[in-house]
Amino acid sequence: MARAELMDFDKALELFEPVIGLEVHVELNTTTKMFSSAPNPANSQFHGAEPNTLITPVCLGLPGSLPVVNGDAVKYSISLGLALGCEIAPSSRFARKNYFYPDLAKNYQISQYDEPIAFDGEVEVELENGRTFTVPIERAHMEEDAGKLTHVGGSTGRIQGAEYSLVDYNRAGVPLVEIVTRPIFGGEADTPALAKAYVATIRDIVLSLGISEARMERGNLRCDANVSLRPRGQEKLGTRTETKNVNSMRSVERAVRYEIQRQAAILAGGGTIIQETRHWHEDTGATSAGRPKSDADDYRYFPEPDLLPVVPSAELIEELRAALPEAPAARRRRLKAEWGFSDDEFQIVANSGMLNELAATVAAGATPTAARKWWTGEIARLANAADRDATDLVSPEHVAELAQLVDSGTLTDRLARQVLEGVIAGEGSPQQVVEARGLAVVSDDGALIAAIDEALASQPDVLAKIRDGKVQAAGAVIGAVMKAMQGKADAARVRELVLERAAQTV
Repeated sequence: MARAELMDFDKALELFEPVIGLEVHVELNTTTKMFSSAPNPANSQFHGAEPNTLITPVCLGLPGSLPVVNGDAVKYSISLGLALGCEIAPSSRFARKNYFYPDLAKNYQISQYDEPIAFDGEVEVELENGRTFTVPIERAHMEEDAGKLTHVGGSTGRIQGAEYSLVDYNRAGVPLVEIVTRPIFGGEADTPALAKAYVATIRDIVLSLGISEARMERGNLRCDANVSLRPRGQEKLGTRTETKNVNSMRSVERAVRYEIQRQAAILAGGGTIIQETRHWHEDTGATSAGRPKSDADDYRYFPEPDLLPVVPSAELIEELRAALPEAPAARRRRLKAEWGFSDDEFQIVANSGMLNELAATVAAGATPTAARKWWTGEIARLANAADRDATDLVSPEHVAELAQLVDSGTLTDRLARQVLEGVIAGEGSPQQVVEARGLAVVSDDGALIAAIDEALASQPDVLAKIRDGKVQAAGAVIGAVMKAMQGKADAARVRELVLERAAQTV
């Protein structure tokens, strides 16, 4: 797909002020769906089920089937609203959002419209450059997810050009909370980074609450990014586009940046922006037109007649408020102090987007320093090489086990990197990879001494230098021994033995 004409980003900011609005959809990990007893595929125990097996008559919109509200989903939604600093409505109502799509069996979606469960909140967001930003939250409302379409036979995986489409209703009815911001002003050059940081903050919140798996690659967390530009000095907002279902934080940042540059080029050339949905293409780093964006009137909202209003008690709200975990910003400050990291060290962790993984690795038994080294070092390098998120490659428990094998002397750093590659390749836990590949450090001094004596005998000039006090010459012998041992030796121990044997050799 050809990229549209783009304006230089800095030039676009000279001419226009970017304004964004973000809609984040969070799939809740309740055991059952929002309005039926069907297992919920957003819960990891049901993920990956065969198509159209996690369904009931309610999921399929069959005549006579009636929805029943999932009480846990309501509690999760209230907890999320409270964590977002929102007011909780004393009474909220479900509504029917009417539109036709093949994966929406009823031809309407049960959502909330003018009476959401949570409203008027704000979230503190910290950018990678240290700037903090308060993002205003308009509402957080409950709804159900639609099914999933797979388009077969085309070159793009989209419906255009496909020979046919397959529908899977497993996802239909999965509980969702949609978090909608108010227009976000003042981001300026940081606007793309702000969008990414906001989504990361929402992910941190829902993970800390334990209400969602929050895995973007699975669609547990999805972002619709609204972008508009207005000429400098103009108060009226520009026409917005909505880039739908962006499924990684990196892509959110890239999509917002791309839309700023694309819209700026159109406006500067005298064109107009069409209010539409757009699709993000990871392979080309570009968006493409979807459909004209509907306004609320086009959906013909009306109150859902089969469901009563949701009226949580004041006692329940306060109980859920008391159970809230730390806010992400407060948690970061606490972890920084507990781990003893400098500002720069902690900023590296925060910028990596792997703070939760690092915390889980420390909780699993690794030292903070070792956890930071592995996640922001070798794991990040491998993730970049594979163009994948580091958090998808390996679990915190396996990283902690790897670090402990190094600390115990079972592995050197070099061997540990080989073990890590085996774990990522699906060969098992670190210990299983060590055993299967035979990668443990040789701890038998007898084997090491034999290799050292052979290396000393083959390099008499080096031996003479060592015996004359030039201990730096031992490096050549150490290198030869490490090569002979295929790297399965502790270099520090080899050095000790080299100096001992050199002193003893006649």
